[in-house]
Amino acid sequence: MSYSVVWFKRDLRVDDHAPLHAAATRGPVLCLHVIEPSVWAAPDAATRHLHFAQECLIDLDAALAPRGARLQVATGEVVDVLDRLHALAPFHSLYAHEETGKGITYARDRAVARWAREHGVAFTETPAFGVVRGLGLRDRFQSRWEARMAQPQVRSPESMEGRTLPWTEPPPPPARSLGLIDPDPPQRQRGGRRNGLQVLDEFLHERSAQYRGGISSPLSAPTACSRLSPHLALGTLSLREVVQATRQHMRALPPEATRQRLGLEAFLSRLVWHCHFIQKLESEPELEWRNLHRGYDGLREDDFNPAHFEALVQGRTGWPMVDACVAMLRETGWLNFRMRAMLVSVAAYPLWLHWRPVGLWLARQFLDYEPGIHWSQLQMQSGTTGINTTRVYNPIKQARDHDPQGLFVRRWLPAMRRVPDAWLFEPWRMPPDLLARCGLRAGEDIPLPVVDLEQATREAKARLYQRRNQPAVRDARDAIVQRHGSRKRPEEPARRRAPRAEDPAQAPLF
Repeated sequence: MSYSVVWFKRDLRVDDHAPLHAAATRGPVLCLHVIEPSVWAAPDAATRHLHFAQECLIDLDAALAPRGARLQVATGEVVDVLDRLHALAPFHSLYAHEETGKGITYARDRAVARWAREHGVAFTETPAFGVVRGLGLRDRFQSRWEARMAQPQVRSPESMEGRTLPWTEPPPPPARSLGLIDPDPPQRQRGGRRNGLQVLDEFLHERSAQYRGGISSPLSAPTACSRLSPHLALGTLSLREVVQATRQHMRALPPEATRQRLGLEAFLSRLVWHCHFIQKLESEPELEWRNLHRGYDGLREDDFNPAHFEALVQGRTGWPMVDACVAMLRETGWLNFRMRAMLVSVAAYPLWLHWRPVGLWLARQFLDYEPGIHWSQLQMQSGTTGINTTRVYNPIKQARDHDPQGLFVRRWLPAMRRVPDAWLFEPWRMPPDLLARCGLRAGEDIPLPVVDLEQATREAKARLYQRRNQPAVRDARDAIVQRHGSRKRPEEPARRRAPRAEDPAQAPLF
């Protein structure tokens, strides 16, 4: 008997899953996930991503079992797995969600589409998130986003006739056999839909009042932020169900719940921006590896300083706020958006590092790595989009504004616990006798700044502005705005107004 295959990628759930629903209505279904060695060998993959995904797969299998199916997990390249499966047990249809991912998965999806055509298999891809495949200009992006979010959620099948692989698959390979040797953060979030639903419920009912005004400081952000980003990145929750659950909760709030309502309104706006940034990668996949504005080619690439990069990666830049953020990432795999932006800003300006290697390192650190948001933000914060206001974060000012008592840096940097309050923000300036009394050594316990912050930032901004003011660079800006810029009034014809780029202060969900 012929059957359908549902290929699970970054959509690890049974609820609001259109491909699964469509396949189940046609008859027997084989639910398939493929562990792809080439994807896990890519320079942006990390052990934390694999382990989180494995936890999601266990939960997905548990959700399929009472419906009459089990998740079949194979290891290999997807086309090879499908080819072997079709040869041993032919299937007529393949269902999957569209995926806006990195270059290697984009090429893989195209290869799968070619394979399906060559083998007469009907390959149906369903849109995910609010991203629009084939979108030209952005004028109707938000109205389309709203329409998708308003659609009813797809009901999960109550029962299915599940199929199994026609061979015995060995256990999934451990991280090391896939080339992943980095440690798994001991304090990271755990995967799986059940955990995702619990985080959503806690945020809506208990934590959302902190959201507005609480997401900037690394002290308050761990509880003020939704913490849903890794679950959205792996698809244990659909964006639509999060949007609808949020709006339903808002309607039920009493009139006096002002702070909670404002927090949820801000949260919803960032769900729109979540898709807005992913749409950039969907529309221009090359921004993962080359400057969005080609006029900035060569700005930093030839000046890459390995010592500066190593100081950043090791958390020894000498600026306590920066180094504490790196330490937190190492232990948790998460950091709030403002601190992420600060890290990229420090890398791009005083350290003058090109965004691509910095982005690969950060991709491995972020448990919630979402390529569309990640690479768009790397370029925006580095000033290579050509359409955004230059935003440079001073790490000393960020510490004064968001950690004035040093609670954050002292938590993550043990040596800072011995630094007196008066020297909290610039501990390298402590007199030698005071360092000695505190049992600290300059350059060892207290790293020295790798560059003079003020001078290096000033020089970096001058170099950027010099490039930005070149006539050819200015002239190319409008075309980028038309293709990637946001629209405040999405239904107004583009010819009636000047192009507008998005406000960098608007952050996607983290």
